[in-house]
Amino acid sequence: MSPEHSCGRREFMKVVGAGAVSLASGCAHCAEGATDKPNIILIMADDLGYGDLSCYGNRAFSTPNLDALARGGVRFTDFHANGPVCSPTRAALLTGRYQQRCGIEGVITAKGHRDTGMALAQATFAEVLKGAGYATGLFGKWHLGYRVDFNPTRQGFDEFCGYVSGNVDYHSHIDQTGVEDWWRDCERAREEGYSTDLITEHGIRFIERHKREPFCLYLPHEAPHYPYQGRNDQAGRAPGAPTPTQGRREDKAVAYSEMIAAMDEGVGRIVETVRRLGIEKNTFIFFCSDNGATPVGSNGPLAGHKGSLWEGGHRVPAIACWPGTLAPGMMTSETAMTMDLFPTMAAIAQVALPAGVHLDGVDLLPVLREGVPLRERALFWRYGGCKAVRQGSWKLLVQGKREKCLRGKSGASVSLHNLADDLGERTDLASVQRKRVAALQKALSDWETDVTAGVALRA
Repeated sequence: MSPEHSCGRREFMKVVGAGAVSLASGCAHCAEGATDKPNIILIMADDLGYGDLSCYGNRAFSTPNLDALARGGVRFTDFHANGPVCSPTRAALLTGRYQQRCGIEGVITAKGHRDTGMALAQATFAEVLKGAGYATGLFGKWHLGYRVDFNPTRQGFDEFCGYVSGNVDYHSHIDQTGVEDWWRDCERAREEGYSTDLITEHGIRFIERHKREPFCLYLPHEAPHYPYQGRNDQAGRAPGAPTPTQGRREDKAVAYSEMIAAMDEGVGRIVETVRRLGIEKNTFIFFCSDNGATPVGSNGPLAGHKGSLWEGGHRVPAIACWPGTLAPGMMTSETAMTMDLFPTMAAIAQVALPAGVHLDGVDLLPVLREGVPLRERALFWRYGGCKAVRQGSWKLLVQGKREKCLRGKSGASVSLHNLADDLGERTDLASVQRKRVAALQKALSDWETDVTAGVALRA
């Protein structure tokens, strides 16, 4: 490992319960035949809505590369972000557990939470894979802590280049407080370029560097989160001058489409790199979004937007592709969540979890490879005073008193919807399904008690 990547290098030693577990020693056998282990590429869009891709019904503009990825693999119709905003979903992704367990339930903002981050005691998929002989890299958005203590290189990533805040100017890389926010590992670094293209370029170089060893590449894109800026726009933010927050473009919808097009092009370049290097059949690629779209984007037939627990806030596009292993052109309606990706990646890498690490997510490989249905389970969301629980096709939504959970919809504080025939959540069946409502409320209460017990400190 080169000197510039040394700030995060350490043996993975986590305190789990009363003891310490070393993945490096627990997976010593993984070094043999390590090149046979599948590569993993995880690409996450930021604020991309359920209806924003042409393979999900968008007719306003096309996303040819993501459409091609879907044709070559499996497209989800019922995949959900763990949270309706950025940081919570990313915490669930990294840990494979409900974000409430590590205390990251809201957005970690540049202005009010600079001393907040995900505790190092949390085991991440990067640490598990690194302990199994994988090279690990993250290029793009972190959003799980501003201090160097919380840097990705302290959470299992060998390499990091990108930004640690919620969003930066795509050209000047200034965050919403007017601070320069572009990093190489643990040091701030200036780098010219459009953030979407930089994330793609760093990803390509990482693949090329590690083509002869197993690697896990995490590419959390900024697009299409505001500020709404295309490749040819000028920087809108400067040091000490973060406004206008959303950028200077008045035609935000057009800028939004340009941003998605640039990300789609980048996905195509990543896929082409894998093909060019001859590692396509040994590389698993997964694409998803961290939450639903804002009103600038499209959530298709779903109600609500980012920040809401209506389906539009958390049901997102998701695509898995693994040529030669996953059948092309498949679609699954199995209900899955962001936290399921950790156990799925562990299964792909054929690595056992260390003692004391228990995940809430489940392995999706049986669904992807053989179409085996997932075991029935209840799934939960909580954000901003609102709560939701999903059991089969039934969804119970509990509205907060002060928060804008309804997003313009009127109705009772507790509503019940059968998503099998009411995807838009227009019909409230709570009054005619009282026993089901009571059972789901009990499940929700039990879950809240469970996930808040012994929550890890964040600082």
